[in-house]
Amino acid sequence: MTDEKLFSEFDPIPTEKWEEVIQRDLKGADYERKLVWRTDEGFKVRPYYRAEDLKDIDYLNALPDEFPFTRGTKADNNAWEIVQNVKEKNAKKANEIALASINGGATTIAFNCKEIQNESDLATLLSGIDLTKVGVQFLHSKDYMTLIENFIKYLDNNKIDKSQVKGSTGFDAIAYCLREGKFYFSQDADMRKAVDLVKMTENMPKFKAVNVQGILMHNGGATIVQELGYVLGIANEYLAFATANGLTIDQIAGKMELTLSISSNYFMEIAKLRAIRLLWATMVSQYQPKNVESCKIRINSVASCWNKTIFDPYVNMLRTTTEGMSASLGGADSITLQPFDVAFKGDDDFSRRISRNVQIILKEESYFDKTVDPAAGSYYIENLTDSIAEHAWKLFQSVEAEGGITQMILDGKIKTAIEESCQKRNMDIATRKYILLGTNQFPNIKETMLEKIEVMPEEKRAGLQTYRGAVAFEELRLETERYAAKNGRPKVFLMKVGNLAMRQARSGFATNFFGCAGYEIIEPAGFDSIAEGIEAAKAVKADIIVVCSSDEEYATLGVEAAKAAKAAGFIFIVAGNPTESIDALKAAGADDFIHVRTNVLECLKRYNEKLFAK
Repeated sequence: MTDEKLFSEFDPIPTEKWEEVIQRDLKGADYERKLVWRTDEGFKVRPYYRAEDLKDIDYLNALPDEFPFTRGTKADNNAWEIVQNVKEKNAKKANEIALASINGGATTIAFNCKEIQNESDLATLLSGIDLTKVGVQFLHSKDYMTLIENFIKYLDNNKIDKSQVKGSTGFDAIAYCLREGKFYFSQDADMRKAVDLVKMTENMPKFKAVNVQGILMHNGGATIVQELGYVLGIANEYLAFATANGLTIDQIAGKMELTLSISSNYFMEIAKLRAIRLLWATMVSQYQPKNVESCKIRINSVASCWNKTIFDPYVNMLRTTTEGMSASLGGADSITLQPFDVAFKGDDDFSRRISRNVQIILKEESYFDKTVDPAAGSYYIENLTDSIAEHAWKLFQSVEAEGGITQMILDGKIKTAIEESCQKRNMDIATRKYILLGTNQFPNIKETMLEKIEVMPEEKRAGLQTYRGAVAFEELRLETERYAAKNGRPKVFLMKVGNLAMRQARSGFATNFFGCAGYEIIEPAGFDSIAEGIEAAKAVKADIIVVCSSDEEYATLGVEAAKAAKAAGFIFIVAGNPTESIDALKAAGADDFIHVRTNVLECLKRYNEKLFAK
């Protein structure tokens, strides 16, 4: 065996040579437009990275569990807790679900504590759960002080070792203010509760008292940079307030947890978790803690609700799978995956089991829990990590320069900034720059969901509203379902003429386009003449004719079809954007043109209004 480096006889190829090859292959096309991705977060991602792109990143030599903890806080494994979210409010029923979930592989239970009023309710909720082995997250409580007081009594009465109890509260007074537009009592009173919760749980080192809710911002439409920058801002408010009111930085930092979203942008989400650990360590180090452990942060990753859909809901299983992968590879401490049917109904045994089993497979069959920071050294992910960290830190600094995030929330600035990002994301969905499979692209046309919807829309709040990106398309399609129940579905007739390859491509485009509204698509094999096509459309009582051919043939066949369709009373649409013959087609009676630059959502809304008004 030799230690001679493989390929040592080959000369290294400099970046300039690669760029020359790329420019030749582009044949004059714009490099930036074709190959450089500009993210929603505001930075550019190049088509490739090389070792030289790592030279300015200064944390690369740190090992896992070493400051600044970019590579994670675990030195010898990548284990995480499998969290089962129990939404049931009734204590007895919630306990039954929790016990079944633990038996099915969950290692932490997240309880909805909205209706937990007293010690008896809490005892019922926790009955049969070994709190030295199973973690607990207490969420949605109306009074966290009383809840934790009762929890401590429960531990004492049952002689449970508090030093072994793992878990957290869902307490985040600042996120509450962002969501509701005001503090629960007052800013000072609510912030003092954070200090009190830390003191109450000081003998519970594995239990977190304050939980900064970045997931709220994500589900409101925030970008990754906004989520991280604002999370840092909120966390810093707690650190500053607590250290000014009797706690040391080690006391408060060690009692905090971040709950961050995990969405479908696979590599970006891995990099996000690496970046926030770096940023947390950088921020906390400015407070000069005595214990380096204070520079570590516990991260609870919760799968996005923003990208979950009502239609084609089994695609949600695929989404949560990649989300679970990103969270685990990024080094999350606990992971909550959404049931696939979260968008339209309450979860059940099956959907809860699927959400757990995704994580069990990642651990038991794919061994994602065995390797610490497997993304380390990837030129691409290291640069994403650095870019996210840089931009999130700049946002955090700008927030601090404006007086801190609490003041910006009270002034409405954070809500406005997130809503602006949400509007851009909505436009990307409407124009299909962002794909929600089964909703705005490749829909299951025959699927109906109206009668399966059980979940009522959330009440409007004064503050930041949570949101799902698919809602506008879903409302459009559900409107079609309601109309179809009385009148039958609108019929789109694809008139395929001329060039075989182009007519097939454009008929496929038109099928996906109008399928997003739930229309019935009628696609004959093709026609030798326009007259034959018009007669076939009449026979099936079509509402819309879409002509599918080549740009060249639209100047003749398209014009002929437009005249005949208008004479017969059809809505006539051209699949494509034949710039040279558009004026002639419009003059002949063409109502519309659909192509890749069309705002699909706005176009389909117009046709719903036109067809349903008949």
